[in-house]
Amino acid sequence: MMMNNSYNNSRFNLPEPILIFDIETIPDVDSGKRLYPQLTSLSEADALTALIAIRQQEANSTFMRLPLHKIACLSLLWVDSKQQRFRLKSFALNEHSEAEIISTFFNIFDPEKDLNKLPDIVSWNGSGFDIPVMQYRAMHHKLTAPAFFNDKFHDGYKYNNYTNRYHTRHIDLMDKLSMYGASTRQQLDVVASLCGLAGKQDVDGSMVVDLVQNQDWHTLTTYCESDVINTWLLYLRWQLLQGTLTPDSFEQWQALTQQYLQTLTNTDGSLTHQGFLDSWQM
Repeated sequence: MMMNNSYNNSRFNLPEPILIFDIETIPDVDSGKRLYPQLTSLSEADALTALIAIRQQEANSTFMRLPLHKIACLSLLWVDSKQQRFRLKSFALNEHSEAEIISTFFNIFDPEKDLNKLPDIVSWNGSGFDIPVMQYRAMHHKLTAPAFFNDKFHDGYKYNNYTNRYHTRHIDLMDKLSMYGASTRQQLDVVASLCGLAGKQDVDGSMVVDLVQNQDWHTLTTYCESDVINTWLLYLRWQLLQGTLTPDSFEQWQALTQQYLQTLTNTDGSLTHQGFLDSWQM
């Protein structure tokens, strides 16, 4: 969507284009049964309960091993910084298979595309969670994504690609802000709240399983999208910190983002991200 052109003469020194992404996951019970044969005869619900209990005993946490995370939702925010356009889209298991969701992401990096048209990608813990999970799950589904992982498809990839943490094609803000783990990595909610953003609001990752079981896809996708919006707005702060954006251009990007969110509505006409807007202290 094209936004207010009154900002066109300002300095917008951002890469073009930019893709901010986030996934939400649930335990893969079927794979869990293969890993733990004692669960084979249990129902889906009982196997899930047992799988969580096993993980709690193994790691003193209910957070599953990364290969056992099944992707329930993927949210993407495209930012065309040259034209000041935004496009926010989610893909969830109610309308797509997990393989289709993963393919949607990796197909963006078509080896036939001009290198200059491929996006810089931005995440919060994408290097530590989102990308590794998508790798494991892509292998599970026998998918291929050569242009994302292999630098032979574009000459410029050798020195700036998506998988080297010190390159700039993938900016993992959690990794950057922790100085690559030299300091404690912080949760998105903490840093978003620090910066006056919406944070997690009424939903957090522990609720995703229940949302999927209850078929509450609207709440799930809205939550996933809010994480993407938080990440985008923190990316603007990061670019301001580095001097890539001037204070004026930073404020203008924030205003453009707010304008865009005010165009996204539910079927009843209400704003999809009203809660985010209400919590955002600009």
